Amino acid sequence: MSQPPLLLTVGEIARRLDTKIHRIEYIIRSRRIEATGCAGHARVFSQASLDHIASKLSRMDADRHPSTRSNG
Repeated sequence: MSQPPLLLTVGEIARRLDTKIHRIEYIIRSRRIEATGCAGHARVFSQASLDHIASKLSRMDADRHPSTRSNG
């Protein structure tokens, strides 16, 4: 029996990425990331969305702190 797809709320994404909800909301809004669906009144996102948000968050942090980039 296959598992149902993983669906994550904004709060769960923030918890998994160890960041604040407002940062996740900003990425979702500014990058126009669409919710996979709704669970009640909460938007839910897929694992692929989580990966995409994590990538954008890392990029934002790198742009914010350029001294942490490697010079190679």
